[in-house]
Parts: sequence; structure tokens; C-alpha cells
Amino acid sequence: MIDPFKSKELVTSALAGRNLRNQMINANLANVDTPFYKARDIEFETALVHRANEIFKKNDDKELKLAVTEKGHQEPWKFPDPNKSTIYLRDGHLARNDGNTVDLDVETTEMSKNTVMITALDGVLRKQSNIFSSILDASSKLS
Repeated sequence: MIDPFKSKELVTSALAGRNLRNQMINANLANVDTPFYKARDIEFETALVHRANEIFKKNDDKELKLAVTEKGHQEPWKFPDPNKSTIYLRDGHLARNDGNTVDLDVETTEMSKNTVMITALDGVLRKQSNIFSSILDASSKLS
């Protein structure tokens, strides 16, 4: 059975990640004319999926583990770290003559996609709160 409080934790984490992405897109748009500004983005979905797998006890780990033969060996590090969000520079976009990599079309498209996702997550939170309210109402009538 899915714990509703843990699923709410996932939705609020996703909403927080989307909010951060929104802030980064806004910063990119604000710096569209700043020389040598590099467009930034955030990758939080990997950490969210990793947390969901922990909560729902799914072990889809298909990673080949590195053999550690000596205790003094350094632990292998993962990039991106599955437990943390990663801020990165968007590559693949040609820099203009002034070195700026902000593409207005890309930023507005990303803003639209992010807004749709925020609206969907908000709807999920509202639906969850309505379910909890109806459960509380029903349980108070039984008493």
C-alpha cells in the first residue's frame, strides 16, 4: 500500500524542483543581453526517481558496481549524484558574438513546459488534500 504522506513528499519535492527550474529560466531570460552569460538549468528528476524508488522499495539498480579490493581505495563517485540536484550549463546552443548562450526560443519553450508541469503537480496536491478532507469528514460522521 502506498503511504499517502510519502507520496505527498514526492509531489512537494517535484514542485520545489520545478520552482527552482522556473527561477533558473527566469534568470536566463533576464540575462538574454548580458555578454558572456551562459544559460543554466537544473536536473532534479534523477534524485526524485531515486527517492521514489526508496519510498516504494523498488530496486531497479542496473548499475555495474565497481570492485573495491582495498579498504584504502576511494569510493566511486556518481555524476550526477542520484541523491542531489545538479545545476549545469546548457550546452548545444551556439553562443552569439558576445558569448551569450541564452536562446529566447529555447527558454520560452522550457518555461511553457515547466508551467504545465507545475500546474499538473498543483492539481495532484489539491486532489490529495480533497481525499484527506473527505476521509476526515467520513470518519467524523462514524464517531
